[in-house]
Amino acid sequence: MPGIDGMGSVHEADLGSARIRYRDLGEGPPVVFVHGLLVNGLLWRKVAPAVADAGYRCLVPDWPLGSHEIPVPHADLSPPGVAALIARFLDVLDLTDVTVVANDTGGALSQILMANHPERLGRVVLTPSDSFERFFPPAFAALPRLARIPGADRVMTQALRARRLLRATGLGWVAKHPIRDDILDAYLLRCRRDPAIRHDLRRFLVGVHRRHTLAAAERLRGFPQPVLLAWAPEDKHFPMSLAHRLATTLPNAHLRTIADSYTFVPEDQPQQLTGLLVEFLRAHATT
Repeated sequence: MPGIDGMGSVHEADLGSARIRYRDLGEGPPVVFVHGLLVNGLLWRKVAPAVADAGYRCLVPDWPLGSHEIPVPHADLSPPGVAALIARFLDVLDLTDVTVVANDTGGALSQILMANHPERLGRVVLTPSDSFERFFPPAFAALPRLARIPGADRVMTQALRARRLLRATGLGWVAKHPIRDDILDAYLLRCRRDPAIRHDLRRFLVGVHRRHTLAAAERLRGFPQPVLLAWAPEDKHFPMSLAHRLATTLPNAHLRTIADSYTFVPEDQPQQLTGLLVEFLRAHATT
């Protein structure tokens, strides 16, 4: 299939309980990207091509978090279940010494991956993400309860059509700078139009609970691989205190800051993030 936005060729991976669409670009050591809730691999469209140009193979999946195209009705979409899907993706593609780069909800899933399935991981990059007690952060804390109400998923997703509402709520705080309307549509139209995608989204939301990130945090103390914490001091949802806690929890953490950004640093400051990411990859290359 043709590439999208310079993001390379599009493929599908059969993970048994789910088919996952992903983009594959570049050659070299593998870097796998993990986005968060209600976005897809296009979140990394300003980062992955530059990382590929620096000499890495970038794999950019659309994880089943509400903006995916292929429904996954038979997959376990609890947070540990999605983390296991990520691990299965690495297994099916036989990727080793992998660098995982994560944002937002994807950071929580990656922490669970680090705790439960570390075997193929060589290094990790966490940008502002759900961590510890903040899964979800306060602005979104009601979503798991709302998702249990019959029909609420449709009401919630239909509300996402109002651009003004997006900017007036916590959803407007994820990016400091405007996101193009066509990209917002690529993120949000699928769950509005496809009941099967909404059902997947609901199944994920009802399973979100801080017990998953707190349990992962206990096991992260034994994660020896290098971790870059590329955090945004201005972020409204994930304060620097979370990054400092992760830095003291992880035995091989490196904390760097990204200016003029909220949660979506791949949207707000892709050049800063790319520079930090490539520097980290080169500093911690396997000899």
